Amino acid sequence: MISSEKVRWGILGPGGIAARFMRDAGRASNAVVVAAGSRNRERAAEFASRFGIPSAYGSYEALLADPQVDAVYVAVPNSLHHPMTMQALAAGKHVLCEKPYTRHPEQVDEAFDAAEAAGLVLMEAFMWRHAPQVRRFLELVPEVGEAQSIRTTFSFVLTNEVDVRLAAGLDGGGLMDVGCYCVSGSRLVAGVEPSRVFGWQVPAKSGVDENFSGMLQFPSGLVAEFVTGFTSDHRSLEVIGSRTTLSLRDPWQAELGGLRLGDRDVDVAWDDPYRLEMENMSAAILGDGQPLLGRADALGQARTIDALYRSAASGAVVSLDG
Repeated sequence: MISSEKVRWGILGPGGIAARFMRDAGRASNAVVVAAGSRNRERAAEFASRFGIPSAYGSYEALLADPQVDAVYVAVPNSLHHPMTMQALAAGKHVLCEKPYTRHPEQVDEAFDAAEAAGLVLMEAFMWRHAPQVRRFLELVPEVGEAQSIRTTFSFVLTNEVDVRLAAGLDGGGLMDVGCYCVSGSRLVAGVEPSRVFGWQVPAKSGVDENFSGMLQFPSGLVAEFVTGFTSDHRSLEVIGSRTTLSLRDPWQAELGGLRLGDRDVDVAWDDPYRLEMENMSAAILGDGQPLLGRADALGQARTIDALYRSAASGAVVSLDG
């Protein structure tokens, strides 16, 4: 039971993505960040000082024990998403967990079962889905006519060979880090889950996928193609239709604009998707709305990512039917 008009948030894992999350958090209408927790007390304190957060903890467990924290933002490495979420739910905290929640579908069901049993809100943090330009994009999709194909990219140049994104033990890799956005975008535009997938990967020295290319086929026959990884810098979302093309130049970060229908630019006022995500979840916690993303979306993501990795390992198309 929330005892105030604003949801009181704690940050678990004060790294780069958490810093980006905090950039506009102070303007949230229904939320306030009251605590930061890390395995390193000094790191938590520095983060808290930088963003004006009143409490800092030198362990995740200490933050979860704080009765002043209603909800937590889980921003730890990928392999820790599920165990940390389960720990937070067991402590009675609502959870917003960074993407991708997991590559294991059974973990999605386990987490959402636990959240529902405890009356808690759980959401996967695909912040891009909350951006105004994405809402406008979806409104314009019918204008392309019959969709012929979906094309997405998300990649950047990673030069640090010891970056956590390359750590096999922490579920690193291009598909997990940024390719999951391409999967999310393709599924959103198609409006249904893929029936078959094919994946191909180029491994880094650590063994994770440095680059990953994939194809998703949907029940209608519509095909989505994507390219992702750590050796180029590109991001896009495009729907090619029977009448025209709809594209977003910066779909995942939502800071560069670039919504275009055919040869016409479409202006959309920018707003911070991280804050909008936080406000959406806080509204759901306060009983003032529904979370934008729930079990079905998280399960669709995990099933597709799992199938893509199985396809890349076997060299064969993998079916998701049944």
